[in-house]
Amino acid sequence: MCLLEEVKAANRIKTDDVGIIGELTGLIEAAKRDLHTSNVAYINDSDPLIRRAIILYTKAHFGYDNPDAERFEKSYELLKQHLASCGDYTGV
Repeated sequence: MCLLEEVKAANRIKTDDVGIIGELTGLIEAAKRDLHTSNVAYINDSDPLIRRAIILYTKAHFGYDNPDAERFEKSYELLKQHLASCGDYTGV
């Protein structure tokens, strides 16, 4: 399953509305950039931990009025810290 489809499923999105797909695509790219600026050099869309981090980021930031956003953001931050401290992902 491609990353966008997995993100759509995780966010329970069934539509192909251009606006929603654009927002999700932007969030995917923002998540990758955030990981990169946090010293995660190895960002491969097929890596399960990278995919999970991206999904958590999108679940934390997609839409308005999400009562679970803070919980997803915390999970994302913890996974990002783990990735940033692991040589397999930093190249160190």
